[in-house]
Amino acid sequence: MEATLVRSSAPGEVTGFFGTRFTVDDVWEPTAGDVLAVPGGGDGLINNAQVLDGLKRAHQAGVTVAGVCTGVMVLSAAGLTSGRACTTHSHAKAELAAQGGKVIDARVVDEGDLVTAGGVTSGIDLALWLLTRASGPAVALGVESIMEYERRDTVRRSS
Repeated sequence: MEATLVRSSAPGEVTGFFGTRFTVDDVWEPTAGDVLAVPGGGDGLINNAQVLDGLKRAHQAGVTVAGVCTGVMVLSAAGLTSGRACTTHSHAKAELAAQGGKVIDARVVDEGDLVTAGGVTSGIDLALWLLTRASGPAVALGVESIMEYERRDTVRRSS
């Protein structure tokens, strides 16, 4: 498995919500990966037509799309959560439901090609679940052990 940080416009620096700076070397090609993860704090992406179109294109091409925390609201803006089981941060669940998502009270909800996670730390559970799907439970348990982390509950699967 390989992770790549990308930007929708051009390579460059990205400043995170709390001021952390990331250097991004690649431009996003929506259909290039197997899994596309949208982290929380992406409020500016909700109105970015290029990003929303790219998310739709990736999903239609068979890429598994994952969202963490309020990153799920970006997936909602792209129309990917409408009528589907999903979750997000507790403060955004009512809005997600109002936009047509079937909100489940869980840390991780797996709909096959759409996997969503609640608040920030639920992103760890999502990552471990995706690792389980890709490489099996033994590998994921090994990573949990190295991290000294224990998942708090089971993944809600609806597909």
